[in-house]
Amino acid sequence: MKSKLKALVVAAHSDDEALGCGGTMARLAGQGWDVGVVFMTNGVGARPGATSSEASKRHVAAEQAVKAVGARLLQAFDFPDNALDSVPLLKLAQAIETAAAHFAPQLVLTHFAHDLNVDHRLVHQAVITAFRPMPDSPVEAVLCFEVASSTGWQSSAMPAFRPVLSIDITGTLPAKLAALQYYDVEMRSPPHPRSPEMIEALARVRGSQAGLAMAEAFEIQRVNVSGTSVLGNL
Repeated sequence: MKSKLKALVVAAHSDDEALGCGGTMARLAGQGWDVGVVFMTNGVGARPGATSSEASKRHVAAEQAVKAVGARLLQAFDFPDNALDSVPLLKLAQAIETAAAHFAPQLVLTHFAHDLNVDHRLVHQAVITAFRPMPDSPVEAVLCFEVASSTGWQSSAMPAFRPVLSIDITGTLPAKLAALQYYDVEMRSPPHPRSPEMIEALARVRGSQAGLAMAEAFEIQRVNVSGTSVLGNL
């Protein structure tokens, strides 16, 4: 019996996964992929007066959001929120390696390297370190997603997000928006980029750039083509 293809999403904060690739996660899950998620922080620790109760509520919301797109939460680390630059890169990379060891994904999705948010940048570096192209690695492709209100707000001095891969989410945008409903504390009213209306607008723009109704866009960090590539199964 042929084993399932596996996709691993590594995100700095719970909600980044839904914003960045929630439609793609739902698409993969619908096609029979096993989709796992790893969060590196609790997503609320940087807020003034944040409590353990808020962290617990956010964890529950994350579990529900991940489930809404057909994925499962593999690991939720508790590294310092919005302060990953205080943690040695090696420690972050080793944590990701540990979380992914038994999952053995063929596809990894993570942050764009030059986002405004420092945690996003550090998670990108840690993922690239953790999934070095070793001969025995199961990883065939690493893709980088954009996150509304971080990627678009980056410094003009940094390299811009230049996607070269578009994944059709015309049929799975509702699942993406359903997942984001669990993160209602993070959502805003339009024209904020983290509003449902602007999330849909971005999907339409990315779709129009690729001749699709709606899409999520990615930079390709690395892809190996040998025999059957996982990109042919997206």
